Amino acid sequence: MVRTVTGRTDHVVVIGAGLAGLSATLHLLGAGRQVTLLERDPHPGGRVAQRDGTGYSVDTGASVLTMPELLDEAFAAVGEKTPDRLRLTRLDPAYRAHFADGSTIRLHTGADEMEAEIRTVAGAREAEGYRELRRWLTALYTAQRDHFIGANFDSPLDLARPELAKLAALGGFGRLGPRIGRFLRDDRLRRLFSFQSLYAGLDPMRAIGAYGVISYMDTVGGVYYPMGGMGAIARAMVAAAEAAGAQVRLGTQAAWLERVSSRVRAVRTAAGERIECDAVVLATELATARHLLGISARRALPLRYSPSAVVLHGSAAHTWPELDHHTIFFGGAWRRTFAEIIRNGTLMSDPSLLVTRPTATDPGRGGNGRQSISVLAPAPNLQVGRIDWPRVGPRYRDELLGTLTARGLTGFDSDLDVDEVVTPTDWAERGLSAGTPFSLAHTFAQTGPFRPRNLVRGVENAVLAGCGTTPGVGIPPVLISGRLAAARVTG
Repeated sequence: MVRTVTGRTDHVVVIGAGLAGLSATLHLLGAGRQVTLLERDPHPGGRVAQRDGTGYSVDTGASVLTMPELLDEAFAAVGEKTPDRLRLTRLDPAYRAHFADGSTIRLHTGADEMEAEIRTVAGAREAEGYRELRRWLTALYTAQRDHFIGANFDSPLDLARPELAKLAALGGFGRLGPRIGRFLRDDRLRRLFSFQSLYAGLDPMRAIGAYGVISYMDTVGGVYYPMGGMGAIARAMVAAAEAAGAQVRLGTQAAWLERVSSRVRAVRTAAGERIECDAVVLATELATARHLLGISARRALPLRYSPSAVVLHGSAAHTWPELDHHTIFFGGAWRRTFAEIIRNGTLMSDPSLLVTRPTATDPGRGGNGRQSISVLAPAPNLQVGRIDWPRVGPRYRDELLGTLTARGLTGFDSDLDVDEVVTPTDWAERGLSAGTPFSLAHTFAQTGPFRPRNLVRGVENAVLAGCGTTPGVGIPPVLISGRLAAARVTG
C-alpha cells in the first residue's frame, strides 16, 4: 500500500500556483479538502506563465502543450470540463522542421498525414518505418502510463511488477537514438523523432529508450495551443479552484514553515501572517521547498540538472513564410551539439533553434497586427557552463538572429524587435536551480523511484510537487505530479 501523510488533512496549504500546485489544488478539492493556495508572484502559472510585451503578449516559459487529457482529469476532479474553461486548438503541423541541407519536413501527429509527408520527402521505406516506430512509441507509452509515469513510489522495489518486464522487452532500457535508428534510416527523421529527449536534459544517443514517451506525447498524442496564450491554462485552473471553494492568494510569499516535532502546523508568510494547516504541499523549486522545510538533501550523488536555454522574446511587423506556430531550425552538427551543451558547458557551435510564433494560431496576441515571436536556443546550465552571460548575452542574441537570417528568414536580424533576452543567469535570478527552467535531468539515477520523492523524510505531513520530484519535467509530468501529491494527502 502506498504511503500517505498521517493525521488530519482537512485543511491543506499548497505553496506555488504553477501547474503542479494548481493540479494538486483541484484534486484535493475534489477529495473534499479545504485548500489555501499561495503564490508569491502576482499571477499564476510558474514556468507556464505569460506577460505583456510592447503591444503583444509573451509566453515566458513552456510553449508546447501535450496530453490535454491530464487537464481533463484535473478539471473533472471538481466537476468541471476543460472546454468550459479553456479553448484548445490542435496544431497541424505540430512542428515544421528546416534542415541544414535546405529540406523541410512538417511533423503531423495524424498517422496518415505523417506517413504521406514522409513518403514524399524520404520514400516508401521510411514511411513504413514510421508506422512501425509509431506502434513502438504507443506500446512504450502504454507500458509506462499507469505504473511508472502515473504512480507514486516508496522504494525501488515498487518497480518489480509485470510491466517492468514488458518495458524491458520493448527496449525501454536500451538507448533511444539507436532504437529509433532501427525504424528510420533518414537522419532528418531520426532527429525529428528524438530531439524531444533534450526537454528531459538528455542526449538522444545516451537517453534510455523509455524516454521515447516524450516523443510519443509530441508526435503521436498531439500538440495543442490554448487560445489566449499558455498563461490561459493557469488562469482557467485558478477560476475552477475558486469556484470549488479554494482560497487563492496571489502575491503572497511563504517565508517559512512552523513545525512542532515532525509536523508542519502553519505556514508563515513574508508579511508575517500565520496560516494554520493540517498538511502542506510544496509545489516549488526543489531547493525552495527544502529551504522552507529547513532540511538539506540526503543523496549519495549530487543532483544533475538539465541544460538551460537562452530565449529571445520580440515582435515583428510582418512574418516569414518559413515560420509556422512551432518551427525548428536544425544545425548540421547534431551530435556535437549535445556534447557541447551537456558535457562541455559551451555554446552550440552550429545551433539548433526553436522559433515559436503564437500569432500564427492566435492573431490577437500580436496587437496592431504585429507578430509575437520567441527564439529558444539550448544552452549549458550554470552547473556545467562558466559563461559570463551579462557580457556574452547581447552578442549571442545577435549571433542567433544572424543564424536564422542565414537559414532563410531574410531580414530577421533587422526586422525582429527583441525586447527581452533571457539567459541562464536570468533563470537563476528567478530562483531556478543551476539557471535552468528544465529542472533535474532525467538520468537513470534521477528517474522513477530514484528521483527525489514527493514524501519528505522526517516531516509527517509535507508533500512535494513539481518538476523536481516524481514524475519529472514538462507540462504532462507536472500535472501528474500534482495529482500524485494530492493522493499522498488523501490516500
